[in-house]
Amino acid sequence: MSQIALVTGAGRGVGRITAITLAKNGWTVVLAGRDQGALNSVATEAGNGSLGISCDVSNPESVKSLFAQIKSTFGRLDLLFNNAGVIAPGVPLEEITIEDWRNVVDVNISGVFYCTQQAFALMKSQTPMGGRIINNGSISAHTPRPHSSPYTASKHAVTGLTKTASLDGRAFDIAVGQIDIGNADTNMASQMRVGATQPDGTKMIEPTIDPQNVADAVLYMASLPLSANVPFITVMATKMPYSGRG
Repeated sequence: MSQIALVTGAGRGVGRITAITLAKNGWTVVLAGRDQGALNSVATEAGNGSLGISCDVSNPESVKSLFAQIKSTFGRLDLLFNNAGVIAPGVPLEEITIEDWRNVVDVNISGVFYCTQQAFALMKSQTPMGGRIINNGSISAHTPRPHSSPYTASKHAVTGLTKTASLDGRAFDIAVGQIDIGNADTNMASQMRVGATQPDGTKMIEPTIDPQNVADAVLYMASLPLSANVPFITVMATKMPYSGRG
């Protein structure tokens, strides 16, 4: 029987590639996101019984409905990839609107929490008990870019949630880890192709990586037995400015 995976933000970018990669390697994947048409397209491409379910991760009732459908359809969940995320405009801190701040917090922090909470409840109650949760962090969870306070703050929060959930999940065979990504070549990284702002105020075109590299890392983490975990892994373009950001 196929193991069941849930990928949020699965309609495009890293989520899309990861969902397809998991499906091609034997997983039955539930694809969650706001664009049902995109989800259906990816589910068809992925195959292996993949199913697209519309969900707004920033809405706790929408998340509850998603997990109720997973439980009724499959009876269990073996993997959650908390991938959905948004960014705010790269403007000086004092110019960030409350609406932009709240949008990032609602999706990147609250959305991860809502999904993790529902996954814990299902994974603790199913037989056999347990499962794996992988959170999409960022190298911004370690080192910020200029003018990125909402996104950077949100990814630091994800790291705290990863650490706490990893501890709380031990007794229930729930392994929790985080993948920190640097410049995957998706729409979110479009700025890297035209010039990203550096700490000295200059702009520089930065190297990117194929998002398949990220999907392969998630597949590796997902393939481990629940007795083994990768708490944190960083996948980034070798020559991007990370260690030397500041």
